[in-house]
Amino acid sequence: MKIHIIGGGNLGVSVALGIAKFSKNNQVTVTRRNTASILHLENLGITVSSDNTHQIEEADLIILTIKPYQVDTVLGEILPKISNKTIASAVSGLSVEHLQNKIGDSNSAIRIMPNIAAQFGASATCIAFREKDKENAQNVVALFQELGTAPIIDEKLMDAATVLAASGTAFALRYIRASMQAGIEIGFDWQTALAISAQTVKGAAEMLLEEKGHPEQLIDRVTTPQGCTIAGLNEMEMHGFSSSLIRGIKTSLKQIKG
Repeated sequence: MKIHIIGGGNLGVSVALGIAKFSKNNQVTVTRRNTASILHLENLGITVSSDNTHQIEEADLIILTIKPYQVDTVLGEILPKISNKTIASAVSGLSVEHLQNKIGDSNSAIRIMPNIAAQFGASATCIAFREKDKENAQNVVALFQELGTAPIIDEKLMDAATVLAASGTAFALRYIRASMQAGIEIGFDWQTALAISAQTVKGAAEMLLEEKGHPEQLIDRVTTPQGCTIAGLNEMEMHGFSSSLIRGIKTSLKQIKG
């Protein structure tokens, strides 16, 4: 496919890098008003332009990775030049219905929520669409499956998906930071503590994804009676480890919903 990404910020660049590295036979264009910070993408064969309409007529898929306040301006630029296009929006809070009304019936609206791990082929990209656009959506699903996982969800859960998958990246990184800090306290230099903590989280996630079991089943494998692991888990729970994380996720969702 020819893929046109409008919005060369962190998310747009991450998706472009992921496509360039992990998908096959796709051509990518990324647009941003000031291209100075994304010119390095050209080294991977990605076209960079300051014009949102640059060869957009040839695009098979248009991906919006822009801010909500930019939507009307961007659509005003591109709609006169396109028809019969699939437009996948990663714009927070913009529903499929609302986007469809803006782009007209000649184009198909798909809602996506990737995260910046797309550039490493490790995004959890939630996707929602109308039943009538199922055929067009399959190409979008297939693309993001190459960049990690791409579950299809009910659109009413998309705000929750934003918190769990996108904001969740920051939550996971905060856990790794705390683990690294603890590693320093017990004797490691920060580089070694970080390497161990990050790899341990990666390993735990890969076990879950591979075995498709419940986390507690894997926890049971590394806890022994009167052992150090269960002692540490119990101490963390006494200080609100799980409950504070749950509260944080729910608070983020309330923020999105206003």
